[in-house]
Amino acid sequence: MSPLDHSLGLNAAGEGLWHATADAAREATTGMFGGWTAALLAKAVLGDPRASGSLSAITVNYINRVPPGSTLTLRTALLGGGRSLSHWRCELWVDGVEGIAAVAHIVLSSRRQSDRFVELTMPEVAPPETFPVFHPPGSFGETMNIHSAFGADPFNRPTTRSIAWLRESGDRLVDELLLVYVSDVGWPRCWALGASPRPSSTITLSTYIHATSEEIAACGNDYILSDFVGTRIEHSTVGSRANLWNVQGTLLATTEQLCWFR
Repeated sequence: MSPLDHSLGLNAAGEGLWHATADAAREATTGMFGGWTAALLAKAVLGDPRASGSLSAITVNYINRVPPGSTLTLRTALLGGGRSLSHWRCELWVDGVEGIAAVAHIVLSSRRQSDRFVELTMPEVAPPETFPVFHPPGSFGETMNIHSAFGADPFNRPTTRSIAWLRESGDRLVDELLLVYVSDVGWPRCWALGASPRPSSTITLSTYIHATSEEIAACGNDYILSDFVGTRIEHSTVGSRANLWNVQGTLLATTEQLCWFR
């Protein structure tokens, strides 16, 4: 079992009910890393015996802080759907703390062959080993090897765009959960406005999986390229979006989030 899979461990406690522990090794600067929380919520739904199909979309709303080391309860609910799609809700609670900590709405799909078209193209950048490795702040940062091809210095910048190669340091195989995990990897776009870090936290994060299961499996444990850009920063919120590619130039996933900052 990889370190990431160990940190995402779930214990079934009944239909739609799970227990977990917030692994302190996946802590960010203000609590648990948002990508870890999103991956845990997705895993609970994918592990539900009633679930079928692959992960197509997940939107997570982060409501209250998840303290590292805390015990957690997750509740999954099938909201409805048909032969091709099913819609789910998953709630995360910190044991002993009043109020929900995070909630996800998740879509699973049974994909079929269809017409295809891709509008986006992967940026042309040098291979990962061309750039030095970097680890973000927080213990979760030690779990990520990041090689920045553009925008490594986030401060006092005329653009919020950054391009980086990402790989989980445990060399875990790429799958849907890992794509959700890395969809939150990137410096807060509000940092481009000044000379030092500013407090920031994710309000909501959406990730859409576009790759087929065969395309994801073909990634092995190789790098993922993240092309990350801010959309608008104003009134204490900052929007951003990212495209995730494999080394062959296949668009694996897209993601968008809204963060609070001051």
